[in-house]
Amino acid sequence: MSLIQSLKLVLAPPHPAARPFLLASGAGAVIGRLLPWRVTKLLGTASGLFFGFCLYFFRDPERVTPAEANVAVAPADGHIVSIEKVAPPPELDMGDAPVWRIATFLSVLDVHVNRMPVAGTVTRVSYHAGQFLNASLDKASELNERNALRLTLKDGRQLAVVQIAGLIARRILCDAEEGMQYETGERFGLIRFGSRTDLYLPADVAPLVEVGQTMIGGETVMARL
Repeated sequence: MSLIQSLKLVLAPPHPAARPFLLASGAGAVIGRLLPWRVTKLLGTASGLFFGFCLYFFRDPERVTPAEANVAVAPADGHIVSIEKVAPPPELDMGDAPVWRIATFLSVLDVHVNRMPVAGTVTRVSYHAGQFLNASLDKASELNERNALRLTLKDGRQLAVVQIAGLIARRILCDAEEGMQYETGERFGLIRFGSRTDLYLPADVAPLVEVGQTMIGGETVMARL
C-alpha cells in the first residue's frame, strides 16, 4: 500500500455511528481543558485521546468493488481465522447441509464497516443474544451475540453473512431489513470495538482465500459464484 493510500485510509471520514461518541468526547475534552482543576484537565486529556481513537476506529473509507460479475467479496476488513465446512446458522432456515464458512476477525485497528459480499435481496434478518467471547475463537460463531443475514441471489441461490460481537464489542449495528436489495460492496452495518464477520457460501461454491490472509472489505474476492 502506498503512502497516499495509507493516509487516505487513516484520514477517511467517520461513519455516522461515530457522532454521539465524537460529540461526547469532544465536549469533554474542551470543557476539561477550560476548567482550572487538575482532575478536570486530566479528564479533558483522556477525552481528547478517546476522541482521536473514535475518529480512527469509525473511519469509513471508500472502496472499489471488483467489476467482475459473479464474485463474492469480503464483507469486512480483517484477517481470516478459519475456513471450514459447517451447517449454516439454524435461525436462517438454510438447511443442515455443510457449506463453506469463512470467518474474518476484526481487531480494533481494522475498519469495522460491514459491506455486502454479493448483489442480492435480504430475505432473512435474525438477531441472537449471546456471550462476548474473544471473536477469534471458533466457538464465537455459536456462543456470541450475533446478527445473521440471509441473502438470495438473482439465480435463487443463498448465502449468509453473520455479524458477531467480540470481547470488547457490545453493539452490532445493522441497517439491512428483509426485502431490501443491495449491490456488491454496499455498506449495511457496523460492529463497535472488535468483532468478527462470517460468510457462508452457497453449497456449490468453494473459497479462493486462505487462513491468515488479510481482507479488504468490499474489494477482496473471496469466491467465484
